[in-house]
Amino acid sequence: MRTRAARSNVVVALFGSLLAALAAGRPTLAVSAESPPPLKTEVVAPGLWMLTGNGGNIAVSAGDDGIFVVDDQFAPDVPRILDAIAALQSGPVRFVINTHWHGDHTGGNEALGGKGAVIVAHENVRRRMSVPQFMRSMNRETPAAPRAALPVVTFADAVTLHLNGDEVRVIHVAPAHTDGDAIVVFERANVIHAGDLYFAGMYPFFDVSSGGSLRGMIRAADAILGNANERTRIVPGHGPLSDAAGVRAYRAMLQGVVDRVAPLVAAGKSLEEVVAAKPTAPFDAEWGRGYFTAERWLPFVYADLVRERSSR
Repeated sequence: MRTRAARSNVVVALFGSLLAALAAGRPTLAVSAESPPPLKTEVVAPGLWMLTGNGGNIAVSAGDDGIFVVDDQFAPDVPRILDAIAALQSGPVRFVINTHWHGDHTGGNEALGGKGAVIVAHENVRRRMSVPQFMRSMNRETPAAPRAALPVVTFADAVTLHLNGDEVRVIHVAPAHTDGDAIVVFERANVIHAGDLYFAGMYPFFDVSSGGSLRGMIRAADAILGNANERTRIVPGHGPLSDAAGVRAYRAMLQGVVDRVAPLVAAGKSLEEVVAAKPTAPFDAEWGRGYFTAERWLPFVYADLVRERSSR
């Protein structure tokens, strides 16, 4: 039996293997700023829209109390985001809610905060954005955010905004994609912005360096479903507008992958042996068409489950 130190060395080596697997075509959560995809506006509910384009999906609420948004993509996208919002309703953005700290969801914070928007997020979002972050699985360092980009209202468990005739609950979820994840529940509209806890129709990324894990993503799917019903419309962090049935299918896929890969890890199988066994094959056609192909995602899953087992 390996010692804990030896298992820890194996985990480090596995993440090295993952980086090598990604080097030929590293998945990214955005197209480059030089050639961003078109920004699309979609009605989700009366007074509530989803903007999709470069980076994470944005929710926009507009009404008598003004405009607020959930997430804000990248800094270069702010002018066209503001143009899209202006086509819905004139006026400044009053509030920005961040679902987590990653730059494809917070990159617009500095510009919007500088224009007077109040930025709201879980306390771990501010903590991580305040100092440099290194995302080991992507071999990527993110510098500390400028002061204007930092959340100015933070919460530990939940906060509620009463705006535009709705009760908007922002609820922290236990570490899953990161350790600062939140879902945003629009009670009257019956809409949930799930952030990157939900990648609709694709294998998800979870940031191990920020406290994320595959099993955490499964628990997060349960949290989303616990706040939804069959009529709830769900804005994913990435992918098309969805619903509770979509999240259930996503959760079933995640659990199915764990059920197939964890026993191989427990049996001491190498990464090469697990890849050869093709444990994600039943799911690849439906879920392996996004940022992660099956070939790139499986080493990532394997490394996480080995890390989990080594920490016991």
